[in-house]
Amino acid sequence: MQIRALMYFDELVRTNSMRQAAENLNVAPTAISRQIENLEYHFGAPLVERSARGVKLTAAGELLAARAGRTLRELDHVQQLIEDLKGLQRGRVSIYANGATVANLLAPALAEFSLKYPKLRFTVTITSARQAVDAVNSAEADIAVTLFAPPMSGTKVRLRSEIVYDLITAPQHPAAAHAEIAVRELADYALALPDQSFGFRQAFDALFEKEGLSLDPVFVTSSLEMLKELVLSGAAATLLPALTVRREIEAGQLLAIPLAGKTGIRTHVDLCVAPDRQLSFAATKLLDFIERFMRERTNRRAETRD
Repeated sequence: MQIRALMYFDELVRTNSMRQAAENLNVAPTAISRQIENLEYHFGAPLVERSARGVKLTAAGELLAARAGRTLRELDHVQQLIEDLKGLQRGRVSIYANGATVANLLAPALAEFSLKYPKLRFTVTITSARQAVDAVNSAEADIAVTLFAPPMSGTKVRLRSEIVYDLITAPQHPAAAHAEIAVRELADYALALPDQSFGFRQAFDALFEKEGLSLDPVFVTSSLEMLKELVLSGAAATLLPALTVRREIEAGQLLAIPLAGKTGIRTHVDLCVAPDRQLSFAATKLLDFIERFMRERTNRRAETRD
C-alpha cells in the first residue's frame, strides 16, 4: 500500500468530492479513483459508495478514515525527525492556543524565537482550550498553550503557572483610585464577565455566593476582545489576569487593581504536549523557549504582587 493512496483517500474524505479532491491535489479525478481502488484491493473491502451527491464512506471506509489522517500526520512527523538528523535546515511547528494566551504571551514569545531561528516555520491555530488539548492528543498540534482550561486528561503538562486575577479598569474608572479592592466592593460596579462555561467564571460565582452577594454582570461574553473593549470604553470593569492585558496596561490604557486579602481568584496557564510523542528538534527548541518565557512573565507578575 502506498502513502499516496492514503493521501488521496484522506483528501477525498475531507472534501467528499472526487472532483474537488482532484483539484486540491492537482491531479485528474481518475487518479483519485484509481488510488481508492488500490486501497480497496489492499484491504479487500469497498471503502466508498459513489452517487450523484458525492461519495459516502462504507463501514470499512469510516474505519480507515478515522486512522488515515493521524497516520499521515505521524509520517510528516517522522520526516521532520529525519530532517533533524540532517542538521535542521528547515522545520515546522504547529501550535494550538486559546485566544486569551495569544496577544501578550504567545505572540511575543514566537516573535523573539523566530528572530533566533529564522529558517523555522510556524502554524498557530486559535481555538478553545479544550480543542487545543484535543489537537495535541490527535497529533494535529505539537504544542498547546491554554488558559481557562477545564480539567482534561491525556496530555502532559510541561509547565503550569498560576495566574492571579485582578480587577481591570480604565484609568478614569471610580475604582482606579484604590490600591486594592475587596470582593464585596465589586458589587458596586458594572461588570463585564466571561460566560459560565469558563472555569474562572464558575469560581467567581462561588466567591460571590460565599460573600453573600448576588452577581448581576451588565455584560456576559465569551470573547476576551469584547471584554477589553468594554473596559476600555469605560462601560464596565472586568476580572482578568493582568498578563492578558499587559500591552494595554503598559500603554496606560488599563489598570490592574489587586483583590484585597486572600479571597482572590486564581487559574493556571498550561503548556501541553502529548505524553507519548517525540517532538522534532524545532518543536523541542520552541517548547523550551516558551517554557522559559512563561516562567519569566508569570514570575515577574508574582514578584510585583508580593
